[in-house]
This record gives sequence, structure tokens and C-alpha cells, in this order.
Amino acid sequence: MDHLNNPIYYTAEHRAFADSVKKFVEKEISPYVNEWDEEGSFPRELYQKAASIGLLGLGFDEDHGGIPDADAFHVFLAAVETAKAGSGGVHISLMIHTIGTPPIHYFAQPHIRDQVMPQIIAGEKISALAITEPSGGSDVAALKTKALRDGDDYIVSGEKTFITSGIRADYYTVAVRTDVDAKGPNGISMLLIDAHSKGISKSKLDKMGWWASDTAHLHFDQVRVPAHHLLGAENMGFLVIMNNFNMERFFLAASSYGFALTCYEEALEWALERKTFGKRLLDHQVVRHKLVDMATRLTTTLALLEDTAYRLGKPEMQGNELIAQICMLKNVATQTMQFCADAAVQTLGGMGFMRGTKSERIYRDVKVNMIGGGAEEIMKDLASRQLGY
Repeated sequence: MDHLNNPIYYTAEHRAFADSVKKFVEKEISPYVNEWDEEGSFPRELYQKAASIGLLGLGFDEDHGGIPDADAFHVFLAAVETAKAGSGGVHISLMIHTIGTPPIHYFAQPHIRDQVMPQIIAGEKISALAITEPSGGSDVAALKTKALRDGDDYIVSGEKTFITSGIRADYYTVAVRTDVDAKGPNGISMLLIDAHSKGISKSKLDKMGWWASDTAHLHFDQVRVPAHHLLGAENMGFLVIMNNFNMERFFLAASSYGFALTCYEEALEWALERKTFGKRLLDHQVVRHKLVDMATRLTTTLALLEDTAYRLGKPEMQGNELIAQICMLKNVATQTMQFCADAAVQTLGGMGFMRGTKSERIYRDVKVNMIGGGAEEIMKDLASRQLGY
């Protein structure tokens, strides 16, 4: 299934970029993903290798080493091609800057942005987004981590959990409550915090999937943060968070499509080679129907993804309806990933249950894609409110 054939959406530049990412993944990631998955980590040098082909600079300023002309189709192609290695842990940790860095890019003071952004885009430093708390989950407005002003600093105390790359990150973009008397989304701010600051303790979390990605629980104990590390205006951090969610959810949807496509391709390859009862698996009608069901879901998901990417590039199409569409897209894409992962493992049979196949790894990663960035139920409720009912 070649999505790049559509001349409506893809330029020669898009195709060249996709090819460069594909070659990078085939050389630098795919041969090692099983080993990295078993080890529960991957070399930090991979960030700089990814930076060398522009993978970390999409949409960021050229002055900081970024590629400002990159659009949502570049993000989509990057997500799909890196997903083809079949390791959600490597994929999410390598690309975590896509959600950890935009608050810095758009809302940091110029001198902070000029200092931090080049380091991240070059792959020398790693950023991570720290919003979720043990007591709140997807309820961002209920966060309790406090940041109290003390002269030229904020004093930060509280906890964050399920933080991707929380152990290895150098910078955290952290949601805090700067007005402890305010309720709900009011009184929330965003801070850029040096992850190596005194008073921060980190605990590694073990997970069902994403084995090669470190996921952490963070504890902030009276951490001093310079006041000029405020991202955006004080008590207006909820707007910063909401600004980040659209592309985060689009990226997760694109990744889910990429993982689903990878499962389909592995199942098809197996069905072409594996023989049962004297003929190929593909020669059994029931297997062909399963593959068609996968292809059907992939085709419909791709259509919604491409339409959403197109709309993201049109300012006149921004608004409540697009937010609703992104919510629906995330649900559709993750459901497609769930279906294709299950169908691929079933097609591979006993081999699909063995560690080392792409489909087995992806099968373990399904649920985190359906929960991360806003659980399926949250997405439905948000979509309904954006649509006015």
C-alpha cells in the first residue's frame, strides 16, 4: 500500500524526505530493535543520527537548526516510516521532542529559546512533556503540582507520572499550578525545568509495551526554577497545553497507522510464504478476507489522516470542527492499529506469539496508543463538545 502515489497531497520534496527517513530506519533502527526492546533502552547517539537527516527539526525555526517549511504531511511521513521498524518504544522516545519541545518553541522567552532549541534539534539534549499526575490522568485541569513564586524563582513541589523519556530527558516542560486558589484550568502555568535540578527524583516504571522507552514517575521536592523559564503568561498555561494537543494527537494517529500498516505487511508476507494443508496461507479464502479487512481499515484511516493533514495546513480550516476531527482521527487510527495487530498475530499463528516479530511487539503497544494523548473516551467527549452537543 503506497500512500505516496497521491499527487493531490505529496510533492517531490515529500517523497524525498520519506525516502531519507526510510533509509535511516533501515540502516540505524530496524537491525537493532529486537535487541533494544529486550534491553529496555537504545543508544542516546540515535538522537544525533536522527537530527542529521532533519528528523528532529520539523516545523521549527531555521535559525535553531529546524525545517520551518515542514508541514503536517512531513510529520505524517516521519511517523509512518519510523513506525515501520516495529518498535513503539524506540519510536516514541526518539520522537518525544514533538510534544516536549513545541511549548519551548512557541512560548519561551527569546533568550531561553535561542539557548535550548538548537540543543534539542541537534539531538544533543532531550525534552520531555510532564503533565499527567497520579491523581488526575487525562483530567489536566485537576493537576496539583504547585509552583509558588519566591523572588526571582518558582518553588515547584508535586508529582508527575507516565512521563515518556522522563529518566533520560535534559529538559521538562511541566504543567504547574501557580494560583493555588484557582479552580479547574484557571491558575495553571507551564515551566521549563532543567531535568538535572536539585530536588528532582525519578523512578523508572515498567510497562506492558514500549519496552525500549524509559517511562518515569517524577517527584519535585522544593525545586527552584528561574521565573524567566515561564512558558507563556503566568496562569495561562492551559492555553499552552491545548495548543500542543492537536499535533500530539495527530502524530499519535499517524504513528498508529504506521504500526497498523507494518502489521499488515508482515501478515501479507507470511501469508505468501507459509504453507498449510498443501497450499499457501494466502490461498485460503479466510486468510484473504482477513487481509482485506485490514486493508479496508487502513485505506479509510489513511483517507482521514490525509484530509486532516491538509486541513492542518489551511488556517481558514482551523477551529472546533478540526479539533473534533483530530479526536475522531485518533480513535479511528488506534482502533485500526488494534484490529491489524490482532489480525496479524492471528495470521502468523504460533510465530505471532513469539518475541521478535514486529506484530508481537506492536500488539503489546496497542493500548498505550489508545490511552496516551487522551484516552478514547476523552476523545469522544471532547469531539462532542467541539461539535456543539
